[in-house]
Amino acid sequence: MKISYNWLKQFLKIDWEAEKTGELLTDLGLEVEGIETVESIKGSLAGVIVGKVLTCIQHPNADRLKITTVAMGNGEALQIVCGAPNVAVGQTVPVATIGTTLYDEKGDGFVIKKGKIRGEESHGMICAEDELGIGTDHDGIMILDDAIVAGTPAANVFQVESDQVFEIGLTPNRADAMSHYGVARDLRAGLLQQQISLELISPSTSNFRVDDRTLKIDVVVEDIEKAPRYVGVTISDISIKESPSWLQKKLKAIGVKPINNVVDVTNYVLHELGQPLHAFDAAAVKGNKVIVKTLPTGTKFITLDGVERELHEEDLMICNSNEEPMCIAGVFGGLQSGVSENTTSIFLESAYFSPVSIRKTAKRHALNTDASFRFERGIDPNITKYALKRAANLIVEITGGKVSSEIVDMYPVKIEDFQIFLAYEKMDRLIGAKIPRETVKDILASLDIKFNIVTEAGLGLSIPSYRVDVTREADVIEEILRVYGYNNVEFSHKLNTSISFSEFEGIKVENVVANQLISQGFNETMANSLTNANYVALSETLKEEHNVAILNPLSNDLGVMRQSLLFSGLESVVYNLNRKNNALKFFEFGKSYHHFESGYEEQKHLTLFVTGNRTKDYWNLPQKPSDFFYMKGVVQALLKRLGIQNLKVSPVKNDVFSEGISLNSGKVKLADLGIVKRAVLKEFGIKQEVLFADFNWENILKLTKKTQIKVVELPKFPSVKRDFALLLDKEITFGELYNLAFQAEKLLLKEVDLFDVYEGENLKEGKKSYAVSFLLQDETKTLTDGQIDKVMQKIQNTFEKNVGAILR
Repeated sequence: MKISYNWLKQFLKIDWEAEKTGELLTDLGLEVEGIETVESIKGSLAGVIVGKVLTCIQHPNADRLKITTVAMGNGEALQIVCGAPNVAVGQTVPVATIGTTLYDEKGDGFVIKKGKIRGEESHGMICAEDELGIGTDHDGIMILDDAIVAGTPAANVFQVESDQVFEIGLTPNRADAMSHYGVARDLRAGLLQQQISLELISPSTSNFRVDDRTLKIDVVVEDIEKAPRYVGVTISDISIKESPSWLQKKLKAIGVKPINNVVDVTNYVLHELGQPLHAFDAAAVKGNKVIVKTLPTGTKFITLDGVERELHEEDLMICNSNEEPMCIAGVFGGLQSGVSENTTSIFLESAYFSPVSIRKTAKRHALNTDASFRFERGIDPNITKYALKRAANLIVEITGGKVSSEIVDMYPVKIEDFQIFLAYEKMDRLIGAKIPRETVKDILASLDIKFNIVTEAGLGLSIPSYRVDVTREADVIEEILRVYGYNNVEFSHKLNTSISFSEFEGIKVENVVANQLISQGFNETMANSLTNANYVALSETLKEEHNVAILNPLSNDLGVMRQSLLFSGLESVVYNLNRKNNALKFFEFGKSYHHFESGYEEQKHLTLFVTGNRTKDYWNLPQKPSDFFYMKGVVQALLKRLGIQNLKVSPVKNDVFSEGISLNSGKVKLADLGIVKRAVLKEFGIKQEVLFADFNWENILKLTKKTQIKVVELPKFPSVKRDFALLLDKEITFGELYNLAFQAEKLLLKEVDLFDVYEGENLKEGKKSYAVSFLLQDETKTLTDGQIDKVMQKIQNTFEKNVGAILR
């Protein structure tokens, strides 16, 4: 939000530097994110001086140029070559002297230099309107009033203003500070704590009067819940034209583009007092009647931007007597009822609309206007009529119109101030220090908070209705503290605490897993739990009815909570692929959210994503693409690190995989892993293979709690390694050999590994050759050759008997 310092000074006569004022505003909770210098004319016409044309003769070398001598004051005269057709002796003109920077309409600057034009020296430039940035005329030089003395800075003539504009990062709860008056009100309270008492000057409306009653427009409010207060008045005989310079400067300083004198006044009062207003062309108010109501769903309405929109049955509309919509209340005006250059009479609206209603309507239509920004946060219902009078006075003054009706004020149920009791004991406890009671009262009084009850135990307070964020005792304490100053609260340098031991097993296991994955080149990601509702259509295992919908989503892409971590992970993948990061390894700990018939349910997951090469490109490292077996190895190593073994493999049932497996411990599913379907990847624009693993983290934690870690002494005696080259049928798996070997020898056999497989020439059809190694060790003594041969013979016999293995 932009706040003009010059505008602020209309309410508080403060002479501080802008930086110092910005620091105080930040301390008060209105964080100043930056201060920008804004000039009503860029460059402030520095170096542009008023001159008098003394001589003007034809240029000897150019038909369209003239050589002039211009008096610049203090006895100085400059020779300037000028191409304007209207230059003449005796004129008073603006002159850009050498070194002056002038700016075009795009803001690009050019410097005036001494030079020769067709052989004649020129020491400056006599300027036209557009060259100075104060108009668009370029037919000739600008001729000034002869009464202006030569040597006068042009900035004084054109009343160039330099302003400093605060960029305030306003928090959503501070609806009271969404205007210059609101900021000034807060600033005054802060200044009082620094023993500086300044009067808060409110714009006067005492000169408001009804000139005649020739244009009466009736108002009917059918939905008082959505429109608790509605105020209106008519103004006739107006002339639509450009706003005066002072009004345009005010709006431009805060980044608001001037439109015409009536619309500019409504925008001016909005930023001045925080009250949105809307002006209707009275000719568009058919039947001289305004009806505030809702219309059926599907009703068509064209807004000011020329877009045809379909209304919702809960959208509050401003209609005419034919119940034709003229405006989306508090959000956006209509194309047919707005003020145009042909408008001669207006109906001026000032209202208080329900914040909830406006917020929902603005979100439904994806509209965010200055008016909706304020209405949906909550404005002051008691300023509605005052703001209307303020705007009416300005419109009458600027347009030459007249107030042609009494003010209509529909306010059936007055919105009362909040009543809160502040207990001193609770205040001291929350703040952690004791603020003097008189200081507390002074702060509350400076915030327009009234005292109903004053006791030794506390205060009974009436909170003004414009402070919609102060509804609890804790809110009042926060108000006291921010004005008193957080930096002024004294605190002890001694810290008292008691140390208790607690172990979060889940976090501990997560750290173990994260450390292992990071050591393998993975990066941790944290995706948004809000996602696109359409993602469930990419998998038949996900159901739309299980979506947890957000009541007031920020956008359609964030409309539901995710049922799977896959899609948010793929968003991270494609984000990196689009930035040429092609070798990716991600992991995420997160939750999925479901709305089942039994109720809402959250499930914790660990997910892995792998795509591209296993390692980044290095000149001395051969590249190998990631594949299913690489991902399987990562998953199995992870489970082994957690002490989870004896896994069972089954086909994956999740249809987001084109190929995959499920890893189970008994009947408990631990993880799904595999290759993501191309159809799913296509929805994200991913063209390369992506491997995905999804762990049921809650099941993992249950198994890790059951895992017993046994610590044994390192063996003192050597191990022995022996190999078999076995001829087998093709259908025999290494897993079968592994299990048979340990059945044959349980005591001395420690490891069984497959280190070579051969299928091809010199082998019978249907046969293959396995090279298998066996590690033997006795932890109490050194093995003898006889013991080793006996064990190996036992394993060989087992292989021959059970799988028909032949020792080659």
